[in-house]
Amino acid sequence: MVVIKNLSVQNIRSHDKFEVELSPTITVITGNNGSGKTSLVEALYIALQGTSFKGSDNDVLRHNTLWWRIKVDFDDKTKRIITFNPELNNKRKKFTVDDKDIYRLAPKYKYPVVLFEPDDLRLLHGSPTRRRQFIDRFINQLDPAYLNSLHKYERALKQRNNLLKKQFIQKDEVFAWDITLSEHGAYIIEKRIAFIEQLNSHLNEAYNKIAKSSDNISVHYSHTYIGDIKQKLLNDLNLHQGRDRIVGFTSTGPHRHDVVFRFNNSPALSVASRGEVRSIVLALKFLEVNIIEKITGQKPVILLDDVFSELDDERQKSLLSAENQIVITSTKLPGNIDLKIKNIKLN
Repeated sequence: MVVIKNLSVQNIRSHDKFEVELSPTITVITGNNGSGKTSLVEALYIALQGTSFKGSDNDVLRHNTLWWRIKVDFDDKTKRIITFNPELNNKRKKFTVDDKDIYRLAPKYKYPVVLFEPDDLRLLHGSPTRRRQFIDRFINQLDPAYLNSLHKYERALKQRNNLLKKQFIQKDEVFAWDITLSEHGAYIIEKRIAFIEQLNSHLNEAYNKIAKSSDNISVHYSHTYIGDIKQKLLNDLNLHQGRDRIVGFTSTGPHRHDVVFRFNNSPALSVASRGEVRSIVLALKFLEVNIIEKITGQKPVILLDDVFSELDDERQKSLLSAENQIVITSTKLPGNIDLKIKNIKLN
């Protein structure tokens, strides 16, 4: 297991310069709201995954500064440095990994991360977009081809939507984008369904271990496909083209799908209590850790951004039982936790 020893940032969000040594087990970064706690978690995520979970490279840049820099040191004596200067011609961030300069973090250089942020606690009650993002972010870590298909699908979707807004278009113009959407959309749907099936095989056990109950929890993809998914998508796009031209956007495809949770064979949204919903989300995060470790052979770093205080003592203890390097941000130290924790205080 590779352990992050040190994090150094310059011109990241509200930080002009900050350096912190992390515990190989649990580090809690405490401070008031607006003190820059999340920015440090974001910097770690960028260093390990190559992109931010909060915004663009420009968004990360501290106000009135020209560049930003992140440096991470590992316990095996390796390090990586990420720099970004929008004034340079390529306008891209640069990664220095193993003394090599690259402009995109290839899969072999990415290190698995499980991120738990406040919106995750509202996963079941949030929008379908939030649930799709949860699934997509997970699969992206395990399948580089999935991220590629997702990007190509989104670009084709944008082009098709732009066409639909025009007053006069040829049917063949739209059909060309339908082909791309059906090809990559089919791959996205297949992977989502396979992943959800994998979750379902362990979700009950994980949930009942946390909740100390015997409830039945399951998760389902909102659309069922039998046979050739690519052809079905192509048919649907063609069938809805007239309507899509009226509304000005593409109304069918995986960008409109949802993930549905059921609690004791009823819709979880209708019957699960707040505590039960949080146990479901926590169970999903445990499964994320376990599945990533099983497939990659690496223990993911767990980043808990401002969610700890929203969990009761039992759920806090469950979360900290993972044998991974954990970095937590919180306004205060967790109470009633009999574990050795390193506390970093921000002003």
